[in-house]
Amino acid sequence: MTAYRPPRQFPVVHACAALLAAGSLAVTLHDGLEERRVALAFGLLIAVGELTRRNGAQMREPAPLGAAAALSYALLGEAGGRPTHHGLAQAVAVVLAASLLGSVPHVARGHGPTLDHLARRVLTVGFVAACFQPPYSRGMFDDWGGPAYALLLLALLSLTALCDAVLAAVPARSRTGRPFGPALRDELRAVFGIGSAVIATGAVMALAVAVVGLWALPVFSVPLLLAQMSFRRYAAVRATYRQTIASLARATEVAGYTPAGHARRVAALSRAVGRDMGLTEPELTVLEHAALMHDIGQLSLVDPVPAGATAGLPDAEQRRIALLGGAVVRRTGVDEAVAVVVERQADPCAEQPLAARIVRAVNAYEEKSREGGPGGPLTALEDLRLATAGEYAPEVVESLARVLARSSLTLPMTG
Repeated sequence: MTAYRPPRQFPVVHACAALLAAGSLAVTLHDGLEERRVALAFGLLIAVGELTRRNGAQMREPAPLGAAAALSYALLGEAGGRPTHHGLAQAVAVVLAASLLGSVPHVARGHGPTLDHLARRVLTVGFVAACFQPPYSRGMFDDWGGPAYALLLLALLSLTALCDAVLAAVPARSRTGRPFGPALRDELRAVFGIGSAVIATGAVMALAVAVVGLWALPVFSVPLLLAQMSFRRYAAVRATYRQTIASLARATEVAGYTPAGHARRVAALSRAVGRDMGLTEPELTVLEHAALMHDIGQLSLVDPVPAGATAGLPDAEQRRIALLGGAVVRRTGVDEAVAVVVERQADPCAEQPLAARIVRAVNAYEEKSREGGPGGPLTALEDLRLATAGEYAPEVVESLARVLARSSLTLPMTG
């Protein structure tokens, strides 16, 4: 299956980040570094955070230590009881330079930070520094002592996290064509994961350095590093879980019940349709896993269905295969929600959950397009549209048409 390749764009987010970065570097080079020892310490911690980054689909913030140190430097008003004067431009310049320096080994291995990641880092640091540094330098926070000052830093970082979620959702919308609302909802949900640890650590670092000096940086880095290691283990478990599901899905292909690559193609296209329809990330995961395993009930058949094409079978036979598939999925220990989608993919359309409607329509499209020759995809889509009176959900078929039109996506005859 041809992967979806959206048109290349240079989003406004990237342009704003580039302007802010260029301006900050120019000002810093012209004026020189204030408090070089402090800048070096924070820059070193940010670079170490980037060195420990972990790239992957499961990592919304691949370098949490670097992010926390960057936010802390932007919120730093004192170091060891002495006022600092680095300001907004130097905060952005130091963070950018340290992030790029720490990314050099990753770039050499071809796993460097993306433009989206760098743009978000620059803009979020610029935002929180703009909110804090000018008022602080004017003495506006002199009367904010103790708990009030700590709450102020947490409030600023929480607001910054919301802005970061918006900045992450905008490129995702441009890159995938996914509706902005669901993309933003997923980003906001991710804030309560590793994002909350980054916010808390950034605030605590700024407060601790203000009182005890730079020795607080390594001490307060340890909890976040431990949290990062735990999250990596969780991501590894999730990856293993998905690999197990993919292996189970291939059982029907190995046994000759379905064509090679059929489950993978249905899963990829189902996920694209789910994104277009605004499903959240957890819902997309359930949908993808159910699409991978949607044919597993065929393993219980004595006589295989020709080419594994279940869409043309009588309704009663389709339901029997779907129920058998749900029973198999439950025995594997996969999420109950996946089993429900698998066993309900052959129910009457009006009674199906949305994920089951998507799997049913995409599976039928893949089978029909595979059988229809050169004009198969267009013919298959038209057949689905003609059958929306009862068999397939009209909204799902139209979403499928949008995905295909947007990406020029077709399902080839072989895997």
